[in-house]
Formats: sequence, C-alpha cells, structure tokens
Amino acid sequence: MASGRRLAPTTEEDWDDETRSTLDALGRLNIFRVLAHHPKLLKRWLVFGGHVLNKSTLPARERELVILRVGWRCGSEYEFGQHTLIGRREGVTEDEVARLTVEALDGWSPRDAALLAATDELLAEHRVSDATWEALTADWSTQQVMDLVFTVGQYSLTCMALNTFDVALDPGVPGFPS
Repeated sequence: MASGRRLAPTTEEDWDDETRSTLDALGRLNIFRVLAHHPKLLKRWLVFGGHVLNKSTLPARERELVILRVGWRCGSEYEFGQHTLIGRREGVTEDEVARLTVEALDGWSPRDAALLAATDELLAEHRVSDATWEALTADWSTQQVMDLVFTVGQYSLTCMALNTFDVALDPGVPGFPS
C-alpha cells in the first residue's frame, strides 16, 4: 500500500504486453492502473463501460448529468471529478455541475429532472417509481430508458470500486465543488 491508498496504482513493471497496450490506448489514469491489478477483469469491464460511455443512446450531455449525479450520490470524488471534465466538453455548465450536488431538482428542465429523479430513485430504491417512469417515457425512447438504467448501474459499480480501493484523483482533476 502506497500513499495511504488501499490499492496503489500498478506500474509499467507490473503489466504484461496486453495490459500495457490497453493502458496506452486508454491513458494511464489511476482508475485503469488500479484495475490493472486484475487484467482480465479490466478487459471485460471496459467492454460494458465502453458501451455506456461511447455507444449509449442517451445524448452525451444528459449521460454526463446522470454520471455526475451518481458520482455525487455515491460519494465518489474521483468519478465526479473525471466526469466534471468530460461533462464540460459535452456542454454541462459549471452551474449545472454545482446544482447536481444538492438534493432539490429545482431549476432543471422537465427532461433533465426526470433523468435525475430516475437516477436518485435507482440509487435509493433500485427501481423507478411509476410517476418517474411516466415522465421518462414521455420524452425518452425505450432504448434510452434502458441505457439510463444501465448507466446508473455501471457508474454505481464503478463508484463502489473507486471508493473501496481508495483511488486517488489524477493530477489536474477537480473533486467535488466547494
């Protein structure tokens, strides 16, 4: 254990050729270097995570709102920080980032509020209420609602891993807003 972390990031000396190639393609972020303690898990997790992040039917901005809300609700500063940067590139404003860290859903459009309410309910109850289902299906396709559920699940799982393994923020990545 290094720097008070439960799992220190692996180093290049720890990697086989396949893991090195994977990390070179992804970027050597702490999350990937920690998960490289289990290369087969990392490889398989990346397939599903790749769908959620890059092939989801949710628009990128809305996907990032959901991921940021999951990061905040799960208390994962790492996930919240990484997706603050990604969210900014996808059109999430600083005001929106800050508003994702409060309970109330005041000020969100009905479409955004439905996504965030569903996110909150999935994390708290592991399902969405009938009212939230109606709000979601009024604006979002079946595939988008499915991608929403699996996005919340994927990032909840990721937050559990990040929090449990005590993964440090990467340099230059913000944490939670002040």
